[in-house]
Amino acid sequence: MHTAISAKLIHITAAALTGAALLFGAGSGAAHAANKIVARVSLSQQIMEVLVDGRPTFAWKVSTGDKAHVTPTGSFKPTRMHEMWYSKKYDNAPMPHSVFFSGGYAVHATYAIKRLGQPASHGCVRLHPDNAADFYQLVETFGPTNTSIVIVK
Repeated sequence: MHTAISAKLIHITAAALTGAALLFGAGSGAAHAANKIVARVSLSQQIMEVLVDGRPTFAWKVSTGDKAHVTPTGSFKPTRMHEMWYSKKYDNAPMPHSVFFSGGYAVHATYAIKRLGQPASHGCVRLHPDNAADFYQLVETFGPTNTSIVIVK
């Protein structure tokens, strides 16, 4: 139910931003400025903030790489997406709603929700399943080229 409601809100947000961009100057490049999302992941805070058209929209707990596994820092674009992916490197571990951003690194759902808010992954950015579904839907709606994943210390 949460995912259906969230997906509906995401579609409404996307439609509103598109309409506003077209209304207030599509010819001047404003349509390009709208419909962009930035997912900012803080490794020190274990939080992912999602900005839609520059406005803070979501803030979710994450789990990133533990002491033995680094999460890469930098600015990335999604390279591929899978509604369900199984890790070839880690015993076919399920990675629902995967948005890959650098090689085998992805933002994806985890079933280890009690570990969210602390480093626990092999380098990926793990989210609560509801939040991962929302993020996946956002990237699908706005498009990978209009999405940035920024990972900072």
